[in-house]
Amino acid sequence: MLKTEFKNNVLTAYIDGEIDHDSAAKIRTKIDGAAQSLKPKLLCLDFSKVTFMDSSGVGLIMGRYRQMGLLGGRLQVTNIPDNMYRIFAMSGLEGLGVLG
Repeated sequence: MLKTEFKNNVLTAYIDGEIDHDSAAKIRTKIDGAAQSLKPKLLCLDFSKVTFMDSSGVGLIMGRYRQMGLLGGRLQVTNIPDNMYRIFAMSGLEGLGVLG
């Protein structure tokens, strides 16, 4: 479901599977705990293995964007599957400059 890696002041969260209401809460808890303790300059959310995402995924990203701002860092979302990119664009996430 979620694997994290921390090196060179970058916390990468590899998300695997579906992001819905239930899974988003679990993912959020794990990422927030790691970010609070490690205080990375960059939080990278890797979506390469995400198979489904609803609005909970958008909320997950927005919340991590705010959290990283409070920690003095930034957020980047990478490897977004083509079939999900439309959700990112329609939700306004493109305008945040977090898509990589």
